[in-house]
Amino acid sequence: MFLQKLTLFNFKNYREASLDFGEGIHCFLGKNGSGKTNLLDAIYYLAFTKSAINPSDQQNALKGQDQFFVKGLFNKDSLTNEVICSYQGGKKLFKENGNEYGKLSEHIGKYPVVMVAPGDIELIWGGSEPRRKFFDSMLAQLDRLYLESLILYSNLLKQRNSLLKFFSKKGTVDADLIATYDERLSQNGNLIHARRKAFLTVFFPVFVKFYNYLINENGELAEIFYRSDLDKVDFQDGLKRNLQRDLLAQRTGVGPHRDDFVFLLNSGELKRSGSQGQQKSFLIALKLAEFQLLREQKKTLPLLLLDDIFDKLDDERIYKLMLLISQGTFGQLFITDARQERSKTILKDAGVNADLYSVENALITRG
Repeated sequence: MFLQKLTLFNFKNYREASLDFGEGIHCFLGKNGSGKTNLLDAIYYLAFTKSAINPSDQQNALKGQDQFFVKGLFNKDSLTNEVICSYQGGKKLFKENGNEYGKLSEHIGKYPVVMVAPGDIELIWGGSEPRRKFFDSMLAQLDRLYLESLILYSNLLKQRNSLLKFFSKKGTVDADLIATYDERLSQNGNLIHARRKAFLTVFFPVFVKFYNYLINENGELAEIFYRSDLDKVDFQDGLKRNLQRDLLAQRTGVGPHRDDFVFLLNSGELKRSGSQGQQKSFLIALKLAEFQLLREQKKTLPLLLLDDIFDKLDDERIYKLMLLISQGTFGQLFITDARQERSKTILKDAGVNADLYSVENALITRG
């Protein structure tokens, strides 16, 4: 699979732009703020129906505008498919080959994408939410039932929390109504818990393979543990027993929305005991494992988006990554960098041919 053409209108800092791509490597080079990352985000939009950076569709429109348009032509299984995302006046439409989706979730996973960006460090430094989102993003592209259950669970959780606030202020509780939500919440929550647990057993060996590759098999022990309330309690029973506490807190205090994926290195928590180099190796290994599993299970090469990573990696890790690229591990690849000469040197030294684009104030020139 590869992206043949990208067309933008009123998207972020682009009034209009149109680019044609081959199957190989494409580098967008230019100063920070010029619009390089916005091109990657447009590609991400076409895969996930949303931005990787800003969840507000309105804020992704060109300043002063209330609409934008992103179109991509994808070559997949020797067929060309047109994917269009349009936003106008608060309404977003998504179409594939002229057919509008009834639900945006129906599109997720059709055009797999892996993005590596500076903000990914929050997977290590941040709380549990970024890590849940990382694994949810992978599972959403691979497992339609998981995605549907996750969406339904999130909606039910919001509704239950609203009820908790209402009952807390009112001073009385409709036990039957709460029980109805608890039953549906537990049904979807149990599926989410089971799929996350099963997926980690598949993901972890692939992750370890890439981590050991990046650190030259030096004996470090990298581990990922899935931690969930549901490992210890029956979900529906836990909701019932915690009701009074939930009413006081006005939110649901048990469930997979509190799950975490714990990153350890040599038995210590990675964000506290790991060096910067070890943390970077761990992070890149997570993304490489994501790419590999999507490739295997979707039977196609995902698009790989590398945003400003040369600034974040040392020479050894850049060399290891470029070696994988030169060996043809990846398919179509999009890279951004603020330092043109650095990128040209890295690509040349690795023996990698790439199409270069200069980006300046949302103007793109080839070469």
